[in-house]
Amino acid sequence: MPEEIKRAESSRGFILVMLLIFITAMGIFLTVALPNVGTQIQRDEEAELVFRGEAIARAIALYKAKTGGYPLTLEELTKIRPRIIRKIYTDPMTPDGEWDLITAVQPGASGDKTGLPIVGVRSHCQKDSFLVYHDKTLISDWTFSAADNLLGIPGGDATAAAAALTGTPLPGAPPAGGAKGGSEGVDLSAIPQGGPANAPSQDNPPAQPPPQPQAPAQPAPPPQAPASAQPVAPASGSSIPPAPTPPSAPADSN
Repeated sequence: MPEEIKRAESSRGFILVMLLIFITAMGIFLTVALPNVGTQIQRDEEAELVFRGEAIARAIALYKAKTGGYPLTLEELTKIRPRIIRKIYTDPMTPDGEWDLITAVQPGASGDKTGLPIVGVRSHCQKDSFLVYHDKTLISDWTFSAADNLLGIPGGDATAAAAALTGTPLPGAPPAGGAKGGSEGVDLSAIPQGGPANAPSQDNPPAQPPPQPQAPAQPAPPPQAPASAQPVAPASGSSIPPAPTPPSAPADSN
């Protein structure tokens, strides 16, 4: 009987030691793993914030291109047909999901933005980000705007995307025919044949004309035979006697 009691006590002590080792190991594991889990969750939320914010900014730019004005509420974006956004996304970085609206004009002293044209959104979250968006590492500084440099807020990406989808020119861009329209005021004679793309420049030197074929060389004329010597009559008043003439052969008497 005493031996059985000793065995039971030693078994309970072994189980208690194993339980303490297990709890200690789990504590170390959670201490190392939990910060990594939190970091990954925030990274995913930041990536989702960028996706949702850019989708809303792009929808606002399309709304402006189709209607000529900015929406007064985000819900107006869902009324355009065909659809320009799937739904009005919420802010994934805040519990209530409410966006900080960026308006075309500054709100009054009360800060109320009701009824003001909306050009973009940003998050209310004040955390430092793991991602870097437009050289900003504070999440509340990430702006998703459809207006280009409106109130000092860059928004060229969404504006360019909307212009590409609708075929409308960007604000401040020259018309397709040039600053004066068409060829008015342009010296067409100064443009080389083939259009301005072939105009000479440092990177595109003018094309050299092809060399002209040369005519074959003419053969040299054959040398002329020397002319037979002819007696030259002496000039008048010359002291050189004339050359004697050879005697003629005597005629045959027979």
